[in-house]
Amino acid sequence: MSSQLQGKCAIVTGAGRGIGRGIALELAQRGAQVLVVDMDGEAAAATAEQCGGGASGYQLDVSDVHAVNEFVASMIEAHGQIHILVNNAGINRDAMLHKMTDEQWDSVLAVDLSAVFYFCRAVGTHMREHSYGRIVNIASASWMGNIGQTNYAAAKGGVVSLTRSIAKELAFKNVTANAVCPGFIETEMTLSMPEEAFNAMLAKIPLRRIGHPEDVARVVAFLSSDDAAYVTGEVLTVGGGFRL
Repeated sequence: MSSQLQGKCAIVTGAGRGIGRGIALELAQRGAQVLVVDMDGEAAAATAEQCGGGASGYQLDVSDVHAVNEFVASMIEAHGQIHILVNNAGINRDAMLHKMTDEQWDSVLAVDLSAVFYFCRAVGTHMREHSYGRIVNIASASWMGNIGQTNYAAAKGGVVSLTRSIAKELAFKNVTANAVCPGFIETEMTLSMPEEAFNAMLAKIPLRRIGHPEDVARVVAFLSSDDAAYVTGEVLTVGGGFRL
């Protein structure tokens, strides 16, 4: 087991399942103490139990700015320093533009973009004070545009721009910020797709396989480590060549 992140404390949002759980497990395997955040408290607790090493799970509505601020303050008080922040929490509410409701737009922007800002502001301010930090925001290959996902693409595009902006703001304080854009990754959602749609997506990938949460998690772990101390403001697609 690598001790690359030994002594580091990491917050991972949306870590109750899927890519977020994969990220939490990878960081824990590399020695980090992981604070697992999810809307589903039971799922967060289950991931934390899998992580071991003093990991703990927390139920939190990441779109509630007051709840986020209180959570971050309590974690700083309990652990002294937050070294790593991974904003992974996200939702989909897909619909064609002419059918998309205000609720579908607002809910996706709240969770997929505003929540990222809330956490970056709260944790980033703390990292500035300690002149150290690693922020990794999970965007999506869909940030470049996707049919039926104007809300999701807009939010993820916002995450990319937000990340590049805070990277410039925080660099002089030794805080890096990077965005990771997963492509077609094996999750509960993708595995429930109709076979025809699944195969059509697979055919677009030069590596000819679906990605796994671990594929994303290893990239996040690298960006969270001191091996990536000179990497900031970057946007890395983990998609098997999907965007070539």
